[in-house]
Amino acid sequence: MRTPVPFLDLAAQQAEIADEVVAVWRDQLASASFIGGPEVEAFEREYAAYIGVDHVVGVSNGTDALELAYRGIGIGPGDEVIMPANTFIATAEAVSRIGAVPVFVDVDDDRLLIDPDAVEDAVTSRTKAITPVHLFGQTAPMGRITAIAATHGLAVVEDAAQSQGASGPEGRAGAMSRVAATSFYPGKNLGAAGDAGAVMTDDAGLAASIRNLACHGSSTKYVHSRVGMNARLDAVQATVLRAKLRRLDAWNASRRTAAGWYEELLGGIDAVRLPSVLPGNQDVWHLYVVRVPDRDRVMAELCAAGIGCGIHYPTVVPRTAAYACLGYRRGQFPVAEAAAARILSLPMFPHLSEAQCRTVADRLRTALRGGDR
Repeated sequence: MRTPVPFLDLAAQQAEIADEVVAVWRDQLASASFIGGPEVEAFEREYAAYIGVDHVVGVSNGTDALELAYRGIGIGPGDEVIMPANTFIATAEAVSRIGAVPVFVDVDDDRLLIDPDAVEDAVTSRTKAITPVHLFGQTAPMGRITAIAATHGLAVVEDAAQSQGASGPEGRAGAMSRVAATSFYPGKNLGAAGDAGAVMTDDAGLAASIRNLACHGSSTKYVHSRVGMNARLDAVQATVLRAKLRRLDAWNASRRTAAGWYEELLGGIDAVRLPSVLPGNQDVWHLYVVRVPDRDRVMAELCAAGIGCGIHYPTVVPRTAAYACLGYRRGQFPVAEAAAARILSLPMFPHLSEAQCRTVADRLRTALRGGDR
């Protein structure tokens, strides 16, 4: 019997970095240096250089990073922020936490990325920002988005949580707008050993303001210029992120190789709609998302066969109970809602082997045939 395939194998990543990380952790334990310090500062410099921005502010998690980015550019109560309907709830949650209003729009049917035409239609006198989400590992259509923003005098806040290392014609994810936010949740392409995140910008003043907000509104101990939050990056997480950043390009290349195996193995199956990449994009395949009929049954059969899989995401954010108060109706996001009923995320991680991809493809074929019984 073939070995079951996990959805994600974090242990293999940790094994690669364990020795160098543990060595630094021992020094941190000896010095009791846990908040800020040289490891955090070094990671901020290295990640800034990697994506091509002047400033990175390491923070506690991706949701806080988004909130800090919104607050940093002056988004406040009653302001509207346009975003795609098919994202993780944190994209909207960070807007709601500061009293602003998330405005959801549909996505394109080919890649499930935010639809610029829908963005244009959603702009009102209350709109203050657009948040394109670089979903599944590739960048949103930033050329159109930034042009719309410029026309209407809007800010752009990239949600780059699923796209560390991805790029498009306009640059790398996180470096194509005035400010961007990312998550380093353990399962991300660049993941910590717990929660972590960052805000990225070329604006020195904005970076300083966000750093102040993330430290209780304080740039000098016990001097608080405003009400902030406690959202600092831990040094122990920065150590992990530095070690993984050194391997990120190689790991992303391995993900692209695995995506190529899937395309070859699944390309001839009519019932499977494969993901596609926007021209000019370099996808880092955070997730490998196909669309299949009778998804829930197919997923159940795969899981029963030991194939890890997921759904990203089963419900569009405006149709969740959390956002029922906004009054969105079923059918307002036809592409995103139809996709939510069919999408299936297959195993994807840097150490995925060709044999494992073949096992996934074989099991998927079997599961799809099961619908004919």
